[in-house]
Parts: sequence; C-alpha cells; structure tokens
Amino acid sequence: MRFILLLAIVFSLPVFSADYIIKLKSGVKADFNTKNGDFKKLNTSFADFMVYTPAKNADWKSLADHPAVEYIEPNRTYHVAPIVDMNEDTKSEPSFSKQWGLKNTGNNSGSLFVPGVAGRDINAEEAWPITKGSKEIKIAVIDTGVDYNHVDLKDNIWTNQAELNGEKGVDDDGNGYIDDIHGYDFANKDGDPMDDQGHGTHCAGVIGADHNGQGVAGVNSDVTIVALKFLKSNGSGTTEDAVLAIDYAIKAGVNIMSNSWGGGEFSQALEDTINAANEKGIIFVAAAGNSSSNNDSKPTYPACHKAENIISVGSMAGNGKRSSFSNYGAKSVHVYAPGSGIYSTIPKNRYKSMSGTSMACPFVAGVLGLMLTNEDMNVSQAKDRIITTSKPSSYLNTSVAKGWVDAHRALMNITE
Repeated sequence: MRFILLLAIVFSLPVFSADYIIKLKSGVKADFNTKNGDFKKLNTSFADFMVYTPAKNADWKSLADHPAVEYIEPNRTYHVAPIVDMNEDTKSEPSFSKQWGLKNTGNNSGSLFVPGVAGRDINAEEAWPITKGSKEIKIAVIDTGVDYNHVDLKDNIWTNQAELNGEKGVDDDGNGYIDDIHGYDFANKDGDPMDDQGHGTHCAGVIGADHNGQGVAGVNSDVTIVALKFLKSNGSGTTEDAVLAIDYAIKAGVNIMSNSWGGGEFSQALEDTINAANEKGIIFVAAAGNSSSNNDSKPTYPACHKAENIISVGSMAGNGKRSSFSNYGAKSVHVYAPGSGIYSTIPKNRYKSMSGTSMACPFVAGVLGLMLTNEDMNVSQAKDRIITTSKPSSYLNTSVAKGWVDAHRALMNITE
C-alpha cells in the first residue's frame, strides 16, 4: 500500500492571486480610472462584481473609498482537499466490498494501521430499500471537473439539452456560456468540464456511481450530477471562478452543492454567493479541512462562512473515530462522515482510494440527495435532519451532531 502526501493542498495557507474582487454598490455609476489597472466585469445573477488587476505600483486599498465600491478584497486561491492517495489505480471491477463507508464489515477499512469496526458506516443497505435516489435531484460537484464518460457515472450526468441539440460554438440556451452540455469549466473558460485531475470524479462517484453491477456504488444509484470545474489540473482555483461556478449552479436549479475544497481566509464575495444560493433553497455541503485543527478557533473557508445553508463535514475513519487529519469544531463542524481510505471513481474508467474531508463531504451530499428524493424539505429542515438523526458517538463529540451521518436514520427521522 502506497502513501503520498499531497503537499500542494494544505488547507490553512492563505494564498492570493495577483488581482482583486470588487463588489459594486447598486445604482452607483462605476467610473474607474483605467490608468490604475484593468477592470473586468464579473457577471452573476445576484450582484455586480468586478475583477481588478492593478497597474504597477497602484494602491488597490484606495479603491475601498470609491463611491461605487461596497468592498474590495484579494481574489483568493482555493485548493482541493484530499490529503492521501492510498493505492495504485485499478481498472473496472465489482468493488462494493471495498466501500466501508457504505458497509463496514470491520475488515475493509482500507488501512493497515486503523482496523475497522463493523457498522461504523452510513447504513446504506438499510436506506436503499426506501430509496436509491432520483434523477429529479440535481447535485452540483464544484471541483476539478467530472469524467462524464466514466462507465459508473455517465448515466447520472446532467445534460443541457439546448446545447446538446444546438449549434456548436453558439450559446443556444442564452445563459452566457457556449457548448455547456454537461456543465462548465471556469478554470479554462470553456464548455467542457472534463476532469483532468481526478479529485472531482472521485467525489462524484461517492455521490452517484451507478448501481450497475460494475465498479463501485454511489450513495445514490439515480441522481443528476452537474459538473462544474473551477479548480485547475494542479487542484487550485480562485474566488472569481468559485463565485461563477456557484452562480452557474444556482441558475441551473440544483438542489445541493458538494464542495470539497478550501482556503485560508474569509472572503465576503464568496459568502455573498453562498447566501445567494441559500436564498434559492440550495444546500451547500463543504469539507471541514485537513489541518487537524479546531475550526471554532481557527476557521477555514468556505466551510466556516456564515450562511444558514452550509453543512460542514469532518472525516471519520473506519474505526468510527475522527480521522487524524480532520478538522473539528463543536460549533462549526456539523457532522462527520467516512473520509479515510474511500474507494471511488477516477477518470478513464479507473478507481482509487483517497482520504480527506474531501471524501466525507460527498457522502453527506449523497445522503441529502436520498432525503430530498424521499421527502420535500427546505434547507433548514434538511440540515436539521442530518444533524439530529446522526449516529451518536463519544469519539465524535467535537461536532454539532456529536456523531456521523446515517442514511437510514435520516430517511426515517430517527433521533433517539
């Protein structure tokens, strides 16, 4: 078994790109002196933003006093959030026995160093007789993209019929994006969200790998996955592209957003965008981070933004305890989910185990998909249900739920 630390994705380091995000005040003319740099409009459905690239020696802070500016902040950089790649790629094979997060036998935890404990899983086999999901539920995977041709995913990928049946190179549905058949690539500014890194496809498989008798099984057998790429092949992306990806998902009418990425410091633009999703009744599931630190005292974002629709997810190991790398927080981490040694899809019909709160996040997004298939619920009701029906554990009391997500308990609203 091979372990590789992915050093480029340390969750706690604030990294900035060379430009800034400006939010404009409503009804005030944005008349900027272009000698100070380049100003590019950032079109969203809920607010007026600009991306500002300063000229040499320009004082960007002075723009905060401009009458048209509500706020200005660095265009931050975010990263994918797995920490360990646990084994070599494998080709397609029936692999449910490797998926301890769905069914923990005690012998399939994926780790020689952390023996599993039977039953420490999301209780999927008890949930599936009730529902295995629905194509009516849309879950946006906002990440490095998704391999929409993967044998285990292709039947659960969203298709924009107007673009599929339209003319190549034309914005057939008038949404501002050309040839966005399965989503959009905001990192490279094109209509093809194909995953060139692997992380997004892995997360998508946890949510919705088809129960087709080959490969792996997702929490949902039926679901609609909207592929949104804002993270480049090196796993990094900017506030600008995160805002656009979330806004795209809002306009696409998704029910849930799965966000296995994070950065260092607070972004008002990102918080405004997540709140815009909340206003549309969309649940925003976020990885809690992999710094083994307390998010109550040292917050990481987007998981710790102040938005009612955020569900922050920590990672549980196969023994039912908090994964050693996982962030925690009795007030700021809402629930735990399987995140160590998670076997799932990667591009080109392959499979791999990865570890991180990145892997825990889509488990919760998947369980929410089952819940919304089974019952009409608003954001507040769904979030409360995830927390109150979680399986209690003294090992996981460093979360609001004080336990891990349980799909059967969530569907049946079992709280005792």
